[in-house]
Amino acid sequence: MAFLGARARCSAAAAAKVAQRRRLAEDARGPPSPPGSQRAVLYVHWPYCEKRCSYCNFNKYIPRGVDEAAVRRCLVTEAQTLLRLSGVRRVESVFFGGGTPSLASPHTVAAVLEAVAQATHLPADSEVTLEANPTSAPGSRLAAFRAAGVNRLSVGLQSLDDTELQLLGRTHSASDALQTLAEARRLFPGRVSVDLMLGLPAQQVGPWLGQLRELLRRCDDHVSLYQLSLERGTALFTQVQRGTLPAPDPELAAEMYQEGRAILREAGFRQYEVSNFARNGAGSHTREARIQTLEPDNWMKEVMLFGHGTRKRVPLGELELLEEVLAMGLRTDVGITHQHWQQFEPPLTLWDVFGTSREVKMLLEQGLLLLDHRCVRGRGTLLGNWFGPSDDFKSESKGDAMSGATPVEDPAGAVSLCSDHL
Repeated sequence: MAFLGARARCSAAAAAKVAQRRRLAEDARGPPSPPGSQRAVLYVHWPYCEKRCSYCNFNKYIPRGVDEAAVRRCLVTEAQTLLRLSGVRRVESVFFGGGTPSLASPHTVAAVLEAVAQATHLPADSEVTLEANPTSAPGSRLAAFRAAGVNRLSVGLQSLDDTELQLLGRTHSASDALQTLAEARRLFPGRVSVDLMLGLPAQQVGPWLGQLRELLRRCDDHVSLYQLSLERGTALFTQVQRGTLPAPDPELAAEMYQEGRAILREAGFRQYEVSNFARNGAGSHTREARIQTLEPDNWMKEVMLFGHGTRKRVPLGELELLEEVLAMGLRTDVGITHQHWQQFEPPLTLWDVFGTSREVKMLLEQGLLLLDHRCVRGRGTLLGNWFGPSDDFKSESKGDAMSGATPVEDPAGAVSLCSDHL
């Protein structure tokens, strides 16, 4: 069964009902504003890597040299500025991503965390996660990151097959990966996440499942399974396009994913999001709060001049915000509860918006969607359900909205805040 995509829209009647009630509300009390929050999660972007992997189109750079002291000052300054301007009083968690943030010095990580703690409340038990690659994370360096305040590690293994690692352009071997994983578990017991990729060119189901089983014998309590996405401009995309590599087989990728889910369930893992599996309650707050950024040197100039690198702030419209609530909520195992929805759209229930939709009824009949007194939730894991208002009522804004955050145009804003009201 191939990965499928489905775009289910509100019916015209439901969308008209949304618009009509909203107009009445605006006449009575003026235009409503999206809900805010005094709590947030913080994403800190380290844009540098040792080399570019063959599949990666993320915002990263391969510099000849990095003035880390200057980068550190800018990270600290921007964190302080954004926390002050946002009015955030409590940061629930901090995620250092990239790029390869394990290339940064532990001193830089400590400086950012100290700045956050001085600018707002950072609870002692807040989760502070750092992404690490095996080749840039020897045991002594991991210990230094722990001393700097990191208490959770996300290790980018990607594969336990040396041939696949070479295909992906990774700089580590399977042996390096397992050694780093063992050291990470020793230093961060119960708080280590690992990534494993599936759907690579010429990859077969049996050997990949063997990798997953081997990983489960050695890993901690959080596993992410990511299907390879061929992105234009990457080396792998070019090789497949030219015919020097076979295109990934979506049928095999779907089989790997489904079999992998079953193995993880048997091992006691709960799938709480499309790609993420956890034991003992370990969760993820990574991509849900991420803002990709642009060129680092220009960002540093902006921060030194203005205190932050944000050039333009584009508030989300209500319909855009609701689309994000639905898109992100339907990726999780709990879906969107009626109580959660009411925080964003008090005048209308989920029944009001989706109860008369022919598309929704079809998905309900097919067993791919659940809509009951508790929530609306996707039931087809291989089905990408996307709900949104009809085109007649959609905003024309093309901002990159994430989880209800306000999208920004940022030359290299390495610090990003996302309100946690989602």
